[in-house]
Amino acid sequence: MKTRLLPVLALTALLSSACGSLDIPTPDPKVQIELAVAATLSSLPKSTPIPPPTPYPTPLPPTPVSLSGVFCEYQFCIGHPKDMAFYDVSAAQNQASPSSYTQGILAAYSSSLFLQVVWQPAPGATDPQFMLPLVMQYGADQPSGGVQQISSGRTKVFFQPITPTAGAASTLPYGAAAAWLCGGRAFAWKVYTPQEAQAPALLNDALARFRCE
Repeated sequence: MKTRLLPVLALTALLSSACGSLDIPTPDPKVQIELAVAATLSSLPKSTPIPPPTPYPTPLPPTPVSLSGVFCEYQFCIGHPKDMAFYDVSAAQNQASPSSYTQGILAAYSSSLFLQVVWQPAPGATDPQFMLPLVMQYGADQPSGGVQQISSGRTKVFFQPITPTAGAASTLPYGAAAAWLCGGRAFAWKVYTPQEAQAPALLNDALARFRCE
């Protein structure tokens, strides 16, 4: 009986030592970011419906206010192309933790455009440039030009051309990011476009209808 057990014990010991010697590689952070961006883009609806108009406070006497091409929620408004609507990325990733007044992430996607808006608290901040790398990291984007300061009314806006992540750049090779402060919050905006000249015009349209409370 002992002679039969010896080969079994030897085989067990060999398998145990082999399993113990396996070297599991550490996941590459860049690959993980690429997968996260791909998952975010794939979760966005391919044809996002424009939300129906909602009641909006107006001065007396009441006058009709169109929300076509304007997103108004979380106590701020921002412009966007009329054929697109923003999608709550935070809620898509975790339904128990959607975007809120304090912080959030929105995105809008079509076959020819990708938009993203990010915001977070920034009490006492005077320079919103820290939001540029934040919004860029969501897509592993790279800067492709220097930061420029522009003005939108009384708001200082910082604008930076970017190169989208490889997955997005196959169809939308150009991009830009922008950041500004309003009402104790810091905002960042990002776009991927098929043509290089589109980003400034889209930013101007977004800021022309931007306000916060």
